[in-house]
Amino acid sequence: MKGCVIHGAGDLRVDALPAPEPGRGEALVAVRYGGVCGSDLHYWRHGGVGDFRLREPMVLGHEVVGTVLAYGPGGSGPAPGTPVAVHPATPCGACPECRDGRRNVCRDTRYLGSAARTPHVQGGFASRIAVPAEQVRPLPLGLTPKRAVLAEPLAVALHAVRRAGDLAGRHLLVTGAGPIGCLVVAAARAAGAARVTVTDLLPKALEYASVAGADHLVRADDPADPGWPDEVDAAVEASGVAAGLDTCLRRVRRGGVVVQLGMLPPGRSPFAGNLVVSREIEVRGAFRFDTEFEDALDLLAREPSLAGLVSAVVPVADAERGFALAADRTASCKVLLDFGD
Repeated sequence: MKGCVIHGAGDLRVDALPAPEPGRGEALVAVRYGGVCGSDLHYWRHGGVGDFRLREPMVLGHEVVGTVLAYGPGGSGPAPGTPVAVHPATPCGACPECRDGRRNVCRDTRYLGSAARTPHVQGGFASRIAVPAEQVRPLPLGLTPKRAVLAEPLAVALHAVRRAGDLAGRHLLVTGAGPIGCLVVAAARAAGAARVTVTDLLPKALEYASVAGADHLVRADDPADPGWPDEVDAAVEASGVAAGLDTCLRRVRRGGVVVQLGMLPPGRSPFAGNLVVSREIEVRGAFRFDTEFEDALDLLAREPSLAGLVSAVVPVADAERGFALAADRTASCKVLLDFGD
């Protein structure tokens, strides 16, 4: 079968891999679509993401949908032939975080396509994958696989919005209009936000934020842009750059909340700490998600317009072109790899 394997920085290959057999408690899934995520791009460009570095070849991908083919011994779930999305996390269930109901920050989790541990956890960009049966979720009625592949990044966005607190009737600022930032807009709308302002350097990215439901679009490099708010109730930093965090801290009201969602570069980042003190701003991290995955599927079923964030579908045989397109933010939002026969 075909698999999209990263061997090192700049070394992405479509390799022939042995087809898996489902083990005890596992489901065998025929993958149809995989969404190229920012972390996949980091592995491709830099050989790592954040503090996680490649030490061996790894199948990429954690945003995958497909069809159940079979189950291993003791495995059960949606009937074979059912379209499903795959929750990419397998928390340990035993650590203090899991016992405290915060499985998304499990200290011993396994996450598809992650180099956080060695051996690495192989990902979902392959024609067939075997995963724990409890990680497959049937698609709600009317939700197409092409739209359902957004469930994983939307779940990330839903978790970040929940970390921001009650947004009903409030004004949210989102810095960064990549796929995650755009989905934060959709999640904030679902949470009842009255206004959502989005900043980015690129006009095309801001167009996609508009598709997701943003009210105000601001060029981040233009201090005279009339869309800049004087202040907002809460902010989500989704760009992964220190300048975005600085913008959030300077625009949020006194006593407001800033959620750091974007993964900042390794090492130290400049930080306007005095504003946190003098304005009593709460800064909260947001990492992955847990039960929000099911909520994301339900929201995608209700919001067909979010399909407009899928900017291209590329055959897996041409994966490097797909990655290059996903990395070109002047031309794309969410790029999918197609594993269909």
